[in-house]
Amino acid sequence: MTDLRTALPEVKTALPGPKTAELLARRDGALAAPITSVYPLGIYRGAGAMFEDPDGNRFLDWVGGVGVLNVGYSNPECVEAVRDQAGRFFHAITVTGMHEGYVSLAERLNELAPTTGTRRKTMLANSGAEGVENAVKIARGATGRPNIIVFTGAFHGRTLLASTMTAKRAYSRGLGTPAPGVYRAPFPYLYRRPGTLSDADAVTYYLDKLRELFDTATPADEVAAIVVEPVQGEGGFVPAPREWVCGVREICDEYGIVLVADEVQTGIARSGKLYVSEYWREWGAAPDLIVTAKSLGAGVPISGVVGNADIMDAAIPGTLGGTYGGNPLACASAHAVLDYVQRENLCERAAEIGQMVRTTFESWRGEVPAIGDVRGIGSMLGVEYVHPDGSPWPEFVTATVRAACERGLVIESAGTYGNVIRFLCPLVVTDEQLAAGLGIYLDALLAVTAELG
Repeated sequence: MTDLRTALPEVKTALPGPKTAELLARRDGALAAPITSVYPLGIYRGAGAMFEDPDGNRFLDWVGGVGVLNVGYSNPECVEAVRDQAGRFFHAITVTGMHEGYVSLAERLNELAPTTGTRRKTMLANSGAEGVENAVKIARGATGRPNIIVFTGAFHGRTLLASTMTAKRAYSRGLGTPAPGVYRAPFPYLYRRPGTLSDADAVTYYLDKLRELFDTATPADEVAAIVVEPVQGEGGFVPAPREWVCGVREICDEYGIVLVADEVQTGIARSGKLYVSEYWREWGAAPDLIVTAKSLGAGVPISGVVGNADIMDAAIPGTLGGTYGGNPLACASAHAVLDYVQRENLCERAAEIGQMVRTTFESWRGEVPAIGDVRGIGSMLGVEYVHPDGSPWPEFVTATVRAACERGLVIESAGTYGNVIRFLCPLVVTDEQLAAGLGIYLDALLAVTAELG
């Protein structure tokens, strides 16, 4: 059997192949219709940055479970850690029996989290949305205030509060009355800034718009938290500029507002640091709380809120927790992830991959005129595709995603307008695999450029 950890993409059948087509037909008959996928793919096995479908086709995955697989599919150390824990016990609910894995993981996250305060504390949950909702609960409990501020382009999850916090209404359409107390300011999307503002003037403009909410939407003394993605994910891989982050930190300090960094997708080495908030701390703008999830468990569901102990402890007793929060299997996998990230220098590898990929994307501009912007932090990169007049070109992206898949590379769109392709390749990708993926991507882009003009 081919070792997928070093294998290269190879598509042997039309997609979907016969076994995959059968699987997808069964899916359509068994799963709720909204859980379908646009990809003609199934997964039989995965390792490293690669997976194989039931028909033996091999794909390089640049989506990675949307940021879940920084340490790769079936990371051997995570497999062994989960297997060992499963042999002792699967489950423990913390209200009746605390287990060492939860405590030691919390201690570890407290030490690693670049937040305000001299002491930090942690609570664990299961998903990114759950982590975001708990961060809001903690901020409300600590401040005694009801409201939160989020941003255009934001994605925070699909539960009631998280979907209200999410900007794109497609994620909450038809689901009834949104959660109360959520107010939205424009995010500093510099590529699409108003008019011809300079970077500095644009940052001032966006900070002024944030302050305007205190007059037009919610008084500052009623705001519990401002929640920011350091790099917007679904919003199009838009990084928050340094000067804007520092300005938001100043606003939070001025009004006693809790600053929450939603690092669900950006965390666990993706940015070249364990968290983007490490850059924030270097800038003197550390958040008060961090939400972490996705790659923390390498595919085993886990999330957490980590941060300033004074804020964490102020939440009302009984408002935090849940049946599966801090599940022993998930904690075991998270420990293995953090071990692997440290020993294999995955933060440094992320920075190396990011620099290589960004340079390559920029070099394509002459051959692919539709490239409008290349942006991101570390190896969390996005490319925005536009018409000659600069307007979004989602059809170009849709066609490119399809063409790449047919050639053995799985990529995914993002962005408010659906015209961004994201790069979230597992950080364990080999140089040969990365080169193969870049070759496939360019081939797909050139084919679509020839087709669409």
